[in-house]
Amino acid sequence: MQFSPAEEKLNERVKELSCLYEISKIITQTNSINKEALRKIILSVKKAWRFSADAIVEIQVPNYYLATKEISESFISQKSTIKIPGEVTGYIKVNYPKNKYKTNAFLAEEQRLLDTIAFEIGNYIEKFKTLEKINLLNTAIERMNRLMLLGEMTAGIAHEINTPLSNILGFAELIKNQNTDPCIDSDIETIIHSVIYSREIAKKLLFFSGDVQQKLKVQELKPIFSFVLSFLKPNLQKKKIKAEIFFKDEKTTAKVDSVQITQVLFNLLINAIYASPDNSTIRILIETISKNILISIEDQGTGIPENVKSQIFHPFFTTKSNSDGFGLGLSVVSDIIKNHNGKIKVSDNTPKGTIFSITIPVS
Repeated sequence: MQFSPAEEKLNERVKELSCLYEISKIITQTNSINKEALRKIILSVKKAWRFSADAIVEIQVPNYYLATKEISESFISQKSTIKIPGEVTGYIKVNYPKNKYKTNAFLAEEQRLLDTIAFEIGNYIEKFKTLEKINLLNTAIERMNRLMLLGEMTAGIAHEINTPLSNILGFAELIKNQNTDPCIDSDIETIIHSVIYSREIAKKLLFFSGDVQQKLKVQELKPIFSFVLSFLKPNLQKKKIKAEIFFKDEKTTAKVDSVQITQVLFNLLINAIYASPDNSTIRILIETISKNILISIEDQGTGIPENVKSQIFHPFFTTKSNSDGFGLGLSVVSDIIKNHNGKIKVSDNTPKGTIFSITIPVS
């Protein structure tokens, strides 16, 4: 049926208004930026154009590219950029085959419609970016509240645990003074060192809650590593794991809080032992590069999935069962390294396993 120019113009306006209504409805009814919603949008745009049977509509936004049909020949196009405040984030384009249409096939009203659609899609994207930021902020607030509660709990625990530790230390030193058996003497010495270490951990729990200051001083690192490996010897023996430690310079020194660095090594090595199979090897390398100390801890365990690597230093995140961990170990490690003006990163070992790399300034 042949329409008069007035009727054709009216039909085009109806199609445009219907398109805007459909797109507004699609945007209102979706709760995320997704492929299905974008597909509905471009199909709606296709119907609104003058020669809809031949029109191919494309849309490009972050993470998505869709088209109503694969483009395999030359086309003439109408295009509008999709913007959010401060940046161009994509485009929407309508194409006609070049061998069938000329540029004047597009109407000026269609360009204005396309600009309006691009504007609406930009608002759509901005809305969900804002929602994502709000969700992240709410998550951060929740985490802060949990950490504040944890700080109050740890302060109480640290105060409570100090009394029995003081009793153990006092009686151990008394036994040591009265003991004449050299074999027992070395065991008592281990008890004394372990209690002193535990008391320092209690102090650091108070530090976590804001009661104790960090104590940095220049000292050799080898004794710290030796103590941690000695302390974890039963854990290593239980799984027949060999711990190899290599110092490029055994007199390597750094300005550190020895108790905090002990906590770092203890947490990382406990995790390495947990993840490692029986009869495997954990390798520790300490070297000085320029003005930094590089500490690498390599295991031959199960490795860390790529999709969780970015989360492992977050408080309360854990891949272990509830009975095996609470997700605080690596968070504490990360905080301690930051307090030493250092960095920690995780990477894959070859052929399997994980490498934790710590960089801290010499002073």
